[in-house]
Amino acid sequence: MKRKELTKEITIESLNDKVFLSSLNSNQIEQACDVLRQKILEVTSNQGGHLSSNLGLVETTVALHRVFDFPKDKLIFDVGHQSYAHKMLTGRDLSLLNKENGIIGFQSRKESEYDPYDAGHSSTALSAADAFRAARTMNGGDYEIIAVVGDASIANGLSFEALNSIGGHKDRVIVVLNDNDMSITKSVGGIGQLFRQISSAHGYLSLKRGFRAFLSKGKIRRKILETLTKFKNWMKRKLISFNIFENLGFVYIGLVDGHNEKQIEKALIKAKKTNKPVVVHVRTQKGKGYGPAEKDKDGYWHGVTPFDIESSKPKNIHPGFISWSNFYASLTKEVMEKNEKAVVITAATLKGANFEDVFAAYPNRSVDLGISEEHALTFSGALSISGFHPIVNIYSTFLQRAYDEISHDCARMGANLTLLIERSGLVGANGETHQGIYDEGFLKSIPNVMLSMPSDMEEAKMLYEYSLGEHGIFGIRIPREMVLKAEKFDRSLTFSSYRILHEEENKKVLVLAVGPKARELEALRSIFDAKVSIVCPLILHPTVKSLVEYAKTYESIVIYDSYSTSCGFAEEFMAALMSMGYRGSVTAKALPVAFLQALKPAKTLKEYGLTPKAILDLAISKS
Repeated sequence: MKRKELTKEITIESLNDKVFLSSLNSNQIEQACDVLRQKILEVTSNQGGHLSSNLGLVETTVALHRVFDFPKDKLIFDVGHQSYAHKMLTGRDLSLLNKENGIIGFQSRKESEYDPYDAGHSSTALSAADAFRAARTMNGGDYEIIAVVGDASIANGLSFEALNSIGGHKDRVIVVLNDNDMSITKSVGGIGQLFRQISSAHGYLSLKRGFRAFLSKGKIRRKILETLTKFKNWMKRKLISFNIFENLGFVYIGLVDGHNEKQIEKALIKAKKTNKPVVVHVRTQKGKGYGPAEKDKDGYWHGVTPFDIESSKPKNIHPGFISWSNFYASLTKEVMEKNEKAVVITAATLKGANFEDVFAAYPNRSVDLGISEEHALTFSGALSISGFHPIVNIYSTFLQRAYDEISHDCARMGANLTLLIERSGLVGANGETHQGIYDEGFLKSIPNVMLSMPSDMEEAKMLYEYSLGEHGIFGIRIPREMVLKAEKFDRSLTFSSYRILHEEENKKVLVLAVGPKARELEALRSIFDAKVSIVCPLILHPTVKSLVEYAKTYESIVIYDSYSTSCGFAEEFMAALMSMGYRGSVTAKALPVAFLQALKPAKTLKEYGLTPKAILDLAISKS
């Protein structure tokens, strides 16, 4: 390498220039990847975010930007949280990640013309790519369509539907399969096993390349190649049981070292020369470049909170507090010990739900089905009618995908199961695609569904125990919040559909406050000695008639639900009041029916007048 080549300064800003990026030699590309990787590590250590998948995809992203012409060509990441290097290469300041008026952790059309599609959930890119292909054909366009599919999102049913459709056309769509053997945690199921089988079949892949190179020139050699087709197929059957992509009509290019940028470039250039849909199979190491993340086997470094790079320890410690997720994980372990028919099911979120100890203690009754929410619910419904009690732990925002399965395959069949709805309410940084505020609204439309939310640990224990009976689908909403760890609490609380936290004799103003915010509201009421009654509804759906009768005795009612949109509990309870002849004043305070942006929950609550202090002031004004 020439000395003057070493003097070329490589910064994040200089890499925004495609001409500059294209001019780099192999050693300089390696340096550029180091610069990008260091920035990802620096930002996520300070602000949190998706670390491991982005560290693993740096070389692939650089190769994509050197080979293709963005934004003319269309690049879609799946899952979209793999796009940090792409954002930096297209002029966006990663230091503003998840900050107000900054950039979000996924591709965003609002953010940049380099993002043709945006999604926070998995397995949408191939379907979108197929639509872009159809639009290109109808418009007579001339551009490439590339879908980068990773973190095991290829195993989702939607991806398979799209693969089948794309493979049925002759138009070129380039699928870059980022195979890091992980989703959030270790990949599960037959597809993960297939990729590991393909990855180990270097003998076949090398032999195939050798045959093509030797027999591609001259008529005699081509004739020999034709006669050896059967031999090649025999070798494939021996070394790779089958290649699903070739069987679906794709050209398969692989296996490519995902940390050899030049090798990836060659594969992408080859892909551009095909006249069919093509899969470029890239093997990467999740967490590449940061030791603790490279060694991660349980998904700890997938999505991180702020941490110290040197020690790898988290920065935000909350002594004396426990997350609601951790508390429910401990309750689940107790349930599994007492009930031999209880079976835990997750959909690639056992780490986020802190269920590792549960899986370790009861491996035969713990099932992680990967990124397959629809399958998880149908599986659970059938498991229930087979005599077991499924406990399904699933994020609220992912539960949306399984609406039909809850209705058709669980509730309709009379299945009894416990639905632990994680991340219910506002979630903050991940923004509009991950807000868990819609489940109240859509679940209340399904028969045989009960929906609940506790305000403290006693109620959580009571509701969990109640859910194990024959109540159909019993959903318990779990917020992404911390709760003060109780040294002692009543573990034999008698079941109740609501709890009166404070009752005024004057019966003027009643606040129906949902979830843990009810406790914050009661604490404030006590401080200000406000003459306001506060009741926490534990069963949010179906409407508890005795609570409606109780509420009717008040002159004014404020319904306070900061964990859902207005079409959830608030709407249903108001309708029940009206149908039962209530003539007093009713005010509903809940989140708007909208896609809310990535703001800190406290800021969003303040914006919509949903802080406990704002609600108390409103209630006092009516007293």
